[in-house]
Amino acid sequence: MVEKSYAGDGSYPPSYYAASRNMIRQTRKLEGEMTADICVVGAGYSGLSTAIHLAEHGFKVVMVEGAEVGWGASGRNGGQVVNGLNASLETIGRRYGEKTAAFVGGMVQEGAGIIYDWIERYAIQCDLKRGNIYAAYTDQHMRDLEAKKALWQRYGMDDHELLDRDAIRKHVGSEVYAGGMIDHSGGHMHPLNLTLGEAAALEGLGGIIFEHSPVVRVEQNAENAVVHTATGRVTAKTAVICGNAYLGNVVPELTARVMPVSTQMMATEPLGEARAKALLPTGMCVEDVRYILDYFRLSADHRLIFGGGVVYGGTDPADVVAKLRPNLDKVFPQLKDVKIDYAWSGNFALSFSRVPQMGRLGNRVYFAHGYSGHGVTGSHLFGRILSEAIRGDMTRFDTFAALPWIPFPGGRLFRAQYSTLGSWWYSLKDKLGI
Repeated sequence: MVEKSYAGDGSYPPSYYAASRNMIRQTRKLEGEMTADICVVGAGYSGLSTAIHLAEHGFKVVMVEGAEVGWGASGRNGGQVVNGLNASLETIGRRYGEKTAAFVGGMVQEGAGIIYDWIERYAIQCDLKRGNIYAAYTDQHMRDLEAKKALWQRYGMDDHELLDRDAIRKHVGSEVYAGGMIDHSGGHMHPLNLTLGEAAALEGLGGIIFEHSPVVRVEQNAENAVVHTATGRVTAKTAVICGNAYLGNVVPELTARVMPVSTQMMATEPLGEARAKALLPTGMCVEDVRYILDYFRLSADHRLIFGGGVVYGGTDPADVVAKLRPNLDKVFPQLKDVKIDYAWSGNFALSFSRVPQMGRLGNRVYFAHGYSGHGVTGSHLFGRILSEAIRGDMTRFDTFAALPWIPFPGGRLFRAQYSTLGSWWYSLKDKLGI
C-alpha cells in the first residue's frame, strides 16, 4: 500500500497529458538500502536532466520520486519550449552586470537544444513541433518585442522574426493581437511523454528510478549523502535536490527560498483538423507578453490546450474552467460553445528575483529550483550545469551559485499575500496596456 503524501496516492492528476500518455510505467518503491554514486531527489526535468547527463558519463545514478515520473510541473505544464528565464536579460544586466548578462545570454537556447537532441537520440515520441510566438496586445508590447529582438541579437541569437498585425493573422486566427514575434528556435511538445521518454532513456543508461517513495529527510557526513524515505534509504557520494515546488519542508534550508504558485490549463474536445488549423494555421504555440499571460497550442489530436492565470501559495482554484474560459472566449470567440474535456492545475516554484537558483548545501548536496514559470528549458540547462559541477567543472555552476537570492518580504508567512499585491499591480498595468 502506498503511503499518503503531498501527492495523495501518487497517481497522476486527471489532465489531458495523463489521459494521452504513451507509456504506462511499471513502478517500484524503494525498500531497504541502496548505494550509488549519485542520488537524485525528484523525477522531473531538473532531476532527469542531471541524472541523464551523469549516467552518460558512467555514474551510477539512483533517482527517488515521491509520486510518479513527471507527476509535478514537468508533466502538467503548457508544453512550450520557450527560451530565456523569467527575468529578462535586460533585468539581469541591470542587477548583476553586463558580464553576467552576457554569460546568461550565451546559454539561454541551450536547454532547448538538449531537449531536441534527446528527442532524436533516444527516440522519444512526444509530438514535437518547432516554433513559438510571443503575441502583443498593444503598440507598447510591440516596442518591447523589438527591443527584445535587438537585445537577444546582441548575444548571438538571430532566430527571431517580428510580425505586424497582418502577419500574425497568418499564424493565429484571432483579432485581438497588435502583432508579435516568432522564435524559430522554440517549439512545443507533449510534456509528460517527454518526461516518460527521458526516464526510459535514463534506465537504458543503467539508472534506477524508485517511485511512490517520498523523501522524508536528507543528511550528509564527511563521506556521503544519505537520502531517507519511510521504507528505505540511498547512500551516495552526492545528492541532488530537484523537488522544486513540491519539495515541501524536506530540506528546511530551501523551503523559504521559493514559493509554490499554481497555474491552470484546460483542453478542448477534439476540434478536427480543419477547425484546429483555422485557429493556428502554422501549428506554432503562442504566449502573450503580459505579466499575467495566456498561452496555448494545438495537441496532436487537434485539441486546443489553453492555459494561464496564477494562484500564489500553490492552491488550486475551485473551478479551473470558470477561471480560464473568459480568456479563451476573448482570444477565440469562435470557440464559445466548444466543450472542455480536461481541466487541471499544477504548481511551479517562484523565486523572488525570478531568476532560478542553483547551489550546494555543505559538500555533498546540490540543488536547483525556482524557474518561475520558465522551467521546461531552464531545468534541462541547469541539470547539465549540475552534472558539470559534480564531474569537477565548477565554472558555470559557480557563476549561478554566486548570484544572490532574495527572500520574499514578510518571510514564509506573508509571501503569498505580498506576491498577490504585486500581481494586482501588474494586472492593472496589463489592463491599461502600459
